[in-house]
Amino acid sequence: MINGKQLRDAFISGSNNLFNKKSEVDALNVFPVPDGDTGTNMSMTIGNGAKALAELPDDVTVGEVSKVAAGAFLRGARGNSGVILSLLFRGFSKGLKGKETATGADIAEAITIGVEAAYKAVMKPTEGTILTVSRCAAEKATEIAKYDDSVTAVFYGMYIQGKKTLEQTPEMLPILKKSGVVDAGGQGLVYIMEGMWNLIAEGTIIQLKSSSEESASPDESCKNELKYTYCVEAVAERRNAKETDSFCRWLGSVGDVVLFGADTANVKFHIHTNEPGKVITEALTFGALTTIKVENMNIGHTSLLGEEKQEDKAPASPFPYANVNPDTEYGFVSVCAGKGLTDVFLDLGCDNIVSGGQTMNPSTEDILAAVQATPAKNVFVLPNNKNIVMAAQQAAEIADRNVIVIPSRTVPQGISAMLAYDPDSDVESNTEAMNDALSSVATGQVTFAARDSDFDGHKIKEGELLAMKEGKMIYTGKDMDVICGRLAKALATKDTSMVTVYYGEDISAEQAEEIRKVIESKLPSTIEVATVYGGQPVYYFIISAE
Repeated sequence: MINGKQLRDAFISGSNNLFNKKSEVDALNVFPVPDGDTGTNMSMTIGNGAKALAELPDDVTVGEVSKVAAGAFLRGARGNSGVILSLLFRGFSKGLKGKETATGADIAEAITIGVEAAYKAVMKPTEGTILTVSRCAAEKATEIAKYDDSVTAVFYGMYIQGKKTLEQTPEMLPILKKSGVVDAGGQGLVYIMEGMWNLIAEGTIIQLKSSSEESASPDESCKNELKYTYCVEAVAERRNAKETDSFCRWLGSVGDVVLFGADTANVKFHIHTNEPGKVITEALTFGALTTIKVENMNIGHTSLLGEEKQEDKAPASPFPYANVNPDTEYGFVSVCAGKGLTDVFLDLGCDNIVSGGQTMNPSTEDILAAVQATPAKNVFVLPNNKNIVMAAQQAAEIADRNVIVIPSRTVPQGISAMLAYDPDSDVESNTEAMNDALSSVATGQVTFAARDSDFDGHKIKEGELLAMKEGKMIYTGKDMDVICGRLAKALATKDTSMVTVYYGEDISAEQAEEIRKVIESKLPSTIEVATVYGGQPVYYFIISAE
């Protein structure tokens, strides 16, 4: 039998063990880009639970321990690996609900429920990952419990089987075998089980090692001098045959931060310019303007009649709770990193921005707080990163208002989704339009190799430039001009009319302009190339083609 105190301490021991080894797990990332954060995400997820558990008394029941752990894991879940971990323990808590103590059979049943919950939450489960490690461990626990109901036998069997399965993951996933590593999420889970087994076998909690880890928060101190004064956003009815491509190119000649979207009925655009009247006049050549917004960026939002908006548009942090406003149908939450990208999403109508992205995945609780601070009946959430989608979906499940997660995997996809939003449409129509917009834009990213590696037959040296298309590495090299030019050509198609280059915190406006010229020289003259200050960390450039 295991009592509440032992289970509490086992969780804490598992959390401490993973924390001590999280850098080892991070280093297992098969991609050499500076985002190997599986260990960090899992450690922060279970660490949130360990903090809550440490406050429980010694006479606590196993049911209470598992319930507190599950709730804390849920709120603290970061990244896909952290969310899967939280799902495992949420199911585990259901298996132990109401129990004062637990037998080995109880533990086996509880972990099996957790594995089933995790598999159901993943749309296309991939074997050779943390899911496989947890499933095989649960199957072994169930097998042992049939003939030995002791907690010691079940935990030991579960831990040993987890280690064996982890060693087999390279045979299940070719990409792991090519890179010569085991699955990072599976390794993180094994370290947790190792820490828990230490408590069961030795009766002692593995202690935390000291850490000099620095905050992963993005540097928001970078300031960019305003070149243009006015932000103009409008929707025009598409009533004549004027070419949208030529209008898009014309916009690029009178401003920057040009964001553009069109369908068979409407043309929607956003631009920073010093000639708002000229922009509106040109837009009228399409047809009547159904929506117009003009902002003097030096003094805040104004309407065309000069009415000044009183409140600061920037969200507070931490986010205050906002009641659902019955008069406000729609609200928006976006995840991004970098002052420039934050400004872009705010310009497009986002109510709250969650700071995060690659290397700094926000937790479910972070996203939930932003949702709860958005006073609207329906809140659209844009994760803008494939490793944040699951955390956003968990936040949607526990929010007190209707939350629609648009599964944007990149910042350009999130921007396209915002441009597709129509304030006059209903929730279902907007959801469909915003989801459809995700496929209308191709995304490329330029970053650097965080370490030496041999990836998919490519010998990569630390510091070397990496070009990725839709998250997959396609080029490496040392010349930024060559890398960006080749990546832009790979993104563009015969239907591309606009390429936007978002430059990061380590790139100057002058460098960005040089890259723009390089890209422009590599593409057909019919494609407009624009630069936008993003200020994002990690990626020198994010390039979108639409």
